[in-house]
Amino acid sequence: MTEPWFDPNLYAWIPGTALGVAGGILGSLGGTLAPRGKARGLVLGLYGLVLCITAVLLMAGLLAFYQGQPYGVWYGLMLPGVLGTTVFGALLPVILKRYREAEERRLMAHDI
Repeated sequence: MTEPWFDPNLYAWIPGTALGVAGGILGSLGGTLAPRGKARGLVLGLYGLVLCITAVLLMAGLLAFYQGQPYGVWYGLMLPGVLGTTVFGALLPVILKRYREAEERRLMAHDI
């Protein structure tokens, strides 16, 4: 086993907690702004950023697992990586659909 990247007893909770906070913020932003068609660039940019970060966490967790890092190191990285890529990857098409629906409503109202 190699030297641990960090002390899992002190730092393994940080990625999961950060993902939970980001999920709460992005869920509220997407849930309120997307149906109204507001701040599309901000919401989609943040979703893309969090999706990329969670993919990096997933890859880092897999790398730590294959390098023989302690359980707390690879699990602390891999769990938010798997959850984030799954949840945000599944919600991105939903957010895009809400923005499309808002744009269609705006165009229909303009035609009337």
